[in-house]
Amino acid sequence: MAGVRTINIAILAMGGEGGGVLADWIVDMAEHSGYLAQTTSVPGVAQRTGATIYYVELFPEDAARNCGKDPVMALMPVPGEVDVVIASELMEAGRAITRGLVTPDRTTLIASTNRVYSMAEKTAMADGRVDASTLLKAGKDAARTFIGFDFARLAEENRSVISATLLGALAASGALPFIRKQFEEAIKSSGISVESSLKAFAAGLDAAGSSAPLEVAPAAPSVPRLGPALQELGARITAQFPAASHPIVTAGIERLADYQDVSYAAEYLDKLIPIKDLDRQFGHGDCTLLRETARYLALWMSYEDAIRVADLKTRRTRFERVQQEAHATSKQVLEIHEFLYPRVEEFADIMPAALGARILKSRWMQSLVNRFAGKGKILKTTSLAGFLQLYWVASLRPRRRRTLRFKREIAQIDQWLAHVKELVPVNYDLACEVAECPRLVKGYGETHERGSRNFELLMQALPVLRQQKNAASQLKSLREAALADDTGEKLAAALRELGLQQGARA
Repeated sequence: MAGVRTINIAILAMGGEGGGVLADWIVDMAEHSGYLAQTTSVPGVAQRTGATIYYVELFPEDAARNCGKDPVMALMPVPGEVDVVIASELMEAGRAITRGLVTPDRTTLIASTNRVYSMAEKTAMADGRVDASTLLKAGKDAARTFIGFDFARLAEENRSVISATLLGALAASGALPFIRKQFEEAIKSSGISVESSLKAFAAGLDAAGSSAPLEVAPAAPSVPRLGPALQELGARITAQFPAASHPIVTAGIERLADYQDVSYAAEYLDKLIPIKDLDRQFGHGDCTLLRETARYLALWMSYEDAIRVADLKTRRTRFERVQQEAHATSKQVLEIHEFLYPRVEEFADIMPAALGARILKSRWMQSLVNRFAGKGKILKTTSLAGFLQLYWVASLRPRRRRTLRFKREIAQIDQWLAHVKELVPVNYDLACEVAECPRLVKGYGETHERGSRNFELLMQALPVLRQQKNAASQLKSLREAALADDTGEKLAAALRELGLQQGARA
């Protein structure tokens, strides 16, 4: 067997993406083309900390026959010894690179450029997403040949799974000694969704063979198209707000009308008018203050409460999306179970203000709520009983303005806007940084409490901070420290370093 070696292929795919099917197609094609083939799989552990690795080795049957021995094939990929790496998602391609499976002298890397965010990215206090351009550059630098495309989107467009489009990319790469017809015969012989798989295979082959750039250019902000109910507010935005702010302000009224109602969206514009006037008078002409205030005001005014969660979970579009993502057919029964762990505070938040405050002060009322929901509840929203329970909570939306949480949030929003307006004539850059501080206030439960606490610390530090020459950069560094961990230790250390701990306690 001197001079003849195995062809080694590693496939990294997550559950439901057909990684095993892709490996089977390759094995079937190889065995019908005069090759010995072996496939193994190593499952990933925990949620999104790693995909299953399907490993395939191929060896020419003629070479084995000539020497009278069968080749010994490996059960797992070995760094530096892999010819083809196929990744169903961009981060998985990055994982393969860090493991040493991709080498510039040998490996063809085929990666779908779509992202499925890991738990570490989702739970980060700030924007924890890994930069896609960094992953793309790493792929180009690490591999002999790099083929990157959004094969997941391509599969969806062709009503198939990503394994079919990735097989097409493999055929286009020329990394295997097989022709297109042999790839297609492997799909046909499987007998599973042959027509859609062949269509997706052809799309993947064409996409991989194109010379389109890998980089995904950031989409230019566009003004959302408003429905009839929001046309009047849209006209108001056009008449009263500068063009540079139209995309974000229009998105704001659309979000808030969906969250509450049209009049709530109008209140949003009312709050922005003084900011717009101050920005025009003291700004640099790029509407930075107006745009950032509009962004975080819309997010804060659409805070997450039990009413909002119930509303989103009972929408028809949500059931349709889950059915589509689960690839459930009309002949299959789909069940959706909601795991809910409401706290006393979340019950009190959606009560009328007086009753909600009383609940938080009364031990026996708190124990009553805990007896009902302290151990959590599991609701099946695909059942009538489960759906109606959440639908009833969602129906409280018209009464949201009377709730304890609404009155508290609006009071805090108005106080924040007062800080911004007060600072603009004195220190425009500092006002812009204050406008971004509600970035800390997000989520619900303990996450919301921590964020709100950090936000208050920054607001309490403002009287001392505004006396500093570099107040804007200092506030920015404090905000980044608050987003760096969920314990508050880095923020406390940053406050001490800047000598602001006394002001923070004021």
